[in-house]
Amino acid sequence: MKTIAVALLSLALVSCSGGDNEDLRQWMNDAAKDIKGKIPPLPQVKPYEPVPYDAGNLIDPFRPSKIGGEQKRNGGGGLQPNTDRPREPLESHPLESLRYVGVMTRNKVSYAIVQVDGSLHQVRIGNYMGQNFGVITKVTESEVVLKELVQDSAGDWVERESTLLLQGQEGKK
Repeated sequence: MKTIAVALLSLALVSCSGGDNEDLRQWMNDAAKDIKGKIPPLPQVKPYEPVPYDAGNLIDPFRPSKIGGEQKRNGGGGLQPNTDRPREPLESHPLESLRYVGVMTRNKVSYAIVQVDGSLHQVRIGNYMGQNFGVITKVTESEVVLKELVQDSAGDWVERESTLLLQGQEGKK
């Protein structure tokens, strides 16, 4: 039964392909006669003209804009560190490496005992320490308060208060 079905199918395929397909070819030629490819012309290429970059007198786009009056724009209100004075020994160390370990009072003047690299230093109000031009403004039994001068993002000098806590008092404040 399968062989008869295969034979009939083969006969049907042969009869469809063996005839003259002239009418199909004529229709294909007629349909293709009116079709033409339309490719748009290439655009005119303009010659490259280099533009010189002259931004010497423009504002730097990567610098944050300065907010404030004219006085701030011309130097940060006059705040600047005194670079002519002799540097003190504790100014060569970052504030994070200094440890406040005790206080001592002599002639009603409080001296803070600060440890750095295994050595002890006595400092009082008016002494400098830390790398940000920090001047000591207050010495108490629990902390040393400094007023530092740091540059902000606009390049102006601003004051910042820092505190060095007595060793063992860090968690209490």
